[in-house]
Amino acid sequence: MTNQDSDLNTSQSRISARLSSLIDNYYIRKIAYSIVTLLGISVLIFVIARVLPGDPARLALGPRAPEDVVEQYRQMLHLHEPLYVQYFVWLTDVFHGRLGISLVTFRDVTTDIIEFLPATVELIVFALVIDVVGAFTLGVLSGRRPNSAVDNFVRVFAYAGIAIPSFVWAIILQLILASWLGLLPAYGRLSLGYEVKRITGLVTLDTLLQGNIPAFFDALSHLIIPSLALAIGTIAQEARILRANLIENVNKDYILNMYSHGLPGSVVFFKYALKPSMIPTVTIMTLDMASLIGNAFLVEFIFNWPGLSRYGITAMLRKDLNAIVGVVLVIGLAYTLASIVIDLLISNLDPRIKHKR
Repeated sequence: MTNQDSDLNTSQSRISARLSSLIDNYYIRKIAYSIVTLLGISVLIFVIARVLPGDPARLALGPRAPEDVVEQYRQMLHLHEPLYVQYFVWLTDVFHGRLGISLVTFRDVTTDIIEFLPATVELIVFALVIDVVGAFTLGVLSGRRPNSAVDNFVRVFAYAGIAIPSFVWAIILQLILASWLGLLPAYGRLSLGYEVKRITGLVTLDTLLQGNIPAFFDALSHLIIPSLALAIGTIAQEARILRANLIENVNKDYILNMYSHGLPGSVVFFKYALKPSMIPTVTIMTLDMASLIGNAFLVEFIFNWPGLSRYGITAMLRKDLNAIVGVVLVIGLAYTLASIVIDLLISNLDPRIKHKR
């Protein structure tokens, strides 16, 4: 064997070892699984949207449209082709950054998502802030003093928050805070008289970037009720989980041993009992980040919030096939990213998990 052949074999061995190392990497595998999952979701929702009864072209153009115009629209959508042909045409467009033409707005669905998504993101971000603060505050107060008055309140709140859907909370809060007390606006993103130039699509951020402080506080007031309506259910669930884990961990032998050695109770509780108790809560909380997009469908509709979820409802009512698939893919992508974030957070909360991979 020549030196050249030996060098070639060595290079091939190094490449193979590198590829094996990449394949064995947990996060690479996680991303690969996520891509496969998104493709599976796209196939499923694409087929379901196509087999539902009703003619999408006729629904889009209306009952009075001439038949030849409707037929041209069917040809444009490839509705005469087999499902697998329609899917591959659509998938090819997706790889080029196009999700197809919406039957309602007559624009590319990608353009619609870019326009409507920031409003939903803004709503969810504020709901998450309320969720994190509320869940950890109630969970810690309840878990530190079981069976106290605070604990009893948190348990009752948890049952009510989990049992009552977000859209019902939206109506309740709208009636109390907006209609009866008049403390907050009942719908929309801004009051009449305020004009904000679109920069990021996030009204609160855009008002700050433009130095329009009155408009910022007005936009913030519009966010409170819908964000709170979205967050109540997740706060209730996460506070209950955190409480249960805190009570369990506080009674473990290593925690009782620390108490017996005279360590301050607050140090033991917050440093050694709270951290492992947060792992299940953070897992649920991160998944709730993605689920908020789905929960926002009716909430956005109730508050006339011009977000992606309300756009999705309109697409479903009008059987806007491309828009339905685009919205579901965004929700699927949100769940996928949430799953990756979960692993990153948990591995930092409990370093032993890193060594198990």
